[in-house]
Amino acid sequence: MIGKEIRLERIINRDTGRSVIVPMDHGVSVGPIPGITKMKDAMSRVAEGGADAVVVHKGVVAQGHRKQGRDMGLIVHLSASTALSLEPNAKTLVCTVGEAIKLGADGVSVHVNIGDGQEKQMLSDLGYVAQVASEWGMPLLAMIYPRGAKVKNEYDVEVIRHAARLGAELGADVVKVSYTGSPESFSQVVEGCHIPVIIAGGPKMESDRSVLEMVKGAMEAGAAGTSIGRNVFQHPNPTRIVRALSMIVHENASVAEAEAVLNER
Repeated sequence: MIGKEIRLERIINRDTGRSVIVPMDHGVSVGPIPGITKMKDAMSRVAEGGADAVVVHKGVVAQGHRKQGRDMGLIVHLSASTALSLEPNAKTLVCTVGEAIKLGADGVSVHVNIGDGQEKQMLSDLGYVAQVASEWGMPLLAMIYPRGAKVKNEYDVEVIRHAARLGAELGADVVKVSYTGSPESFSQVVEGCHIPVIIAGGPKMESDRSVLEMVKGAMEAGAAGTSIGRNVFQHPNPTRIVRALSMIVHENASVAEAEAVLNER
C-alpha cells in the first residue's frame, strides 16, 4: 500500500532503513515532568538534533506544532494509563486512528504490557488498531513490554523475543522493546521478528556513555533504531544527544565518535 510506504518514510529514514524516535507521551502517565513542560521547545530541540520522529498524545499535537525549522515525523500515541492508577500497567485506548489522521499523523502507536492482568484487553485493542490502521495505510508502532507476576526478569532475552514477535504477529509495522543488555542476546530478538525492531530507552541512565553504548550494541545486533525518551528530553542538551544517537544509528559511528560530538565545546 503506497500510502503506508510514504508515511513510513517520514518515520524511518529511507536511505538507512533506521530511525531515531523520541517519545514525549509521558505527560499522561506521570505529568509535566522536566523536559516536556513546553512541548514546542522540546520538539524543536530534538528536531534540530536530527530526530526522525516524535511520539505524543493527541492533545499536544497543536501545542507542539512548529511552523519553522527542521521537519520530523509525527506518531500519535493511542493508549494510556497513569502512575496514580491501581493498575498502572493496564493501558486503555484514548484515541482513534481516525483522530490521528485528522491531526496529520504519519503513524500511530499502541502500548501493551504482556503478563499484566489486563493483557486480554490490551491484546484486543492492539488487534483492533492494527486492523483499522491497515485499512487506512497508517503505520503502527507497537510498544510491547513484559510486566506481570509471572515475569521474573523483564529484560530476559526469551521474554523480549516473545514481546517482539507478538507485535509482529498481531500486525504492527515496527515494534519497540527493551534492550536485553548485549548485542549477542539482542540479535536473537531481531532474528525472531520479521519487522523492524527498535529499542526503548528505559529509566534515566547515570551517564551519556551508558546510553550510547546501549544504542551501539543494539545497532550491532541488527536493531532498526531507537525510541528514547527521558534520556533525551531530560538531557542538559537534547539537541546534541539526539545528534550523537543519530550518528550511531544512521552513520554507524563509534561510541567514541558520538561522545566526542556530544562533549565538544
